[in-house]
Amino acid sequence: MFLHVISVDYIAPYRLRIHFSDKIVKDVDLSQELYGEVFEPLKDPDFFKQVYVNHETKTIEWPNRADFAPEFLYDIGQEIKQVA
Repeated sequence: MFLHVISVDYIAPYRLRIHFSDKIVKDVDLSQELYGEVFEPLKDPDFFKQVYVNHETKTIEWPNRADFAPEFLYDIGQEIKQVA
C-alpha cells in the first residue's frame, strides 16, 4: 500500500499533525531529524511553520523543497486516536 499525506498542521516547534491516506492521523516530532544542508533552514521555527502538502509528491514540503517520505513520517509518528 502506498501512503500519501492528505493534510498537515503545525502544532508546536518541530511537531506536526499529519493526516495520511489510510485515514490514520499521527503527531510527528521532527526535532531530531533536521540535520543536513537541506534541513538546516527548518531549524528556524518561523521557516518550519511554512510546511505544506505538495499535492504532486503527496508528502510534506517546505519552500526550500526539503521534504520527508510519507512512510518515514508514518513510522516515526504517534497515532492520534480519533474520538467519534
